[in-house]
Amino acid sequence: MKRVLVTGGAGFIGSHLCKRLVENGDEVICADNLFTGSKKNIEQLMDYHNFEFIRHDVTKELLVEVDQIYNLACPASPVYYQYNPVKTIKTSVLGAINMLGLAKRVKARILQASTSEVYGNPIVHPQPEEYWGNVNPIGIRSCYDEGKRVAETLFFDYHRQNGVDIKVIRIFNTYGPNMNPNDGRVVSNFIVQALKGEDITIYGDGSQTRSFCYVDDLVEGMYRMMNSRDGFTGPVNLGNPGEFTMLELAHKVIALTGSKSKLLYMPLPQDDPTQRKPVIDLAKKELDWEPKIALDEGLRFTIDYFNKII
Repeated sequence: MKRVLVTGGAGFIGSHLCKRLVENGDEVICADNLFTGSKKNIEQLMDYHNFEFIRHDVTKELLVEVDQIYNLACPASPVYYQYNPVKTIKTSVLGAINMLGLAKRVKARILQASTSEVYGNPIVHPQPEEYWGNVNPIGIRSCYDEGKRVAETLFFDYHRQNGVDIKVIRIFNTYGPNMNPNDGRVVSNFIVQALKGEDITIYGDGSQTRSFCYVDDLVEGMYRMMNSRDGFTGPVNLGNPGEFTMLELAHKVIALTGSKSKLLYMPLPQDDPTQRKPVIDLAKKELDWEPKIALDEGLRFTIDYFNKII
């Protein structure tokens, strides 16, 4: 049994991770400032003796004794991270410094939930971990993209300079229950619009692609990475290499919901990537991990969830 801190633990992915760790029998401390997270996501965990919730902002120091730290804290959808871009970059950078300082003091292993956004609008496709990316440093997405890139830099510098035991993953598009219906991510947008019978918003011509990983698959990959062999730091891509256009996703959602929604085309936002697909050879080799849940199956689970909350 380990004592584990999950920052951003009341968020979409964090809540699923907390559930997995609690059910493993670990003692779990969930820290979240509830900016994008929700107590509803973790309410079923409150009755567990090995689960504790702390309302905390990672830009402030946190003093706890733990064996492992999963650093997930940061708004991850454009709607939220562009709402207060200065706060977003502070969360990524100061949050990384504070959590790495904690890991250094208590000799904990720490995992950084980085993102495929470090690749920016890629000119290499699909994206392997060796690719350095194509990121606009002064655009409207830069607070998130560059914040996560700096966080990765900090992780490797703390590892090289101070011997901190680090693990770094790069999360590609993930979906599933506990997504916020108003977070502006494409899967939740499409499902909510379809269930309400509203027009489905397509940005650009809909030919841009994404790869969609169901949250249970992602959590399994995160857990395996945290507990992988000593000395293996990553970064490791975690995502589903199945690649779909926005139009393909929209038509799948319409079919699975039985909706009569029409498609509404809008201008493509600034710096929106045209392609996104992970190379997961390293995850297969080092973690014996690859996604198991196909997009249609995962969408059904997600639609069922949204049906209950809308």
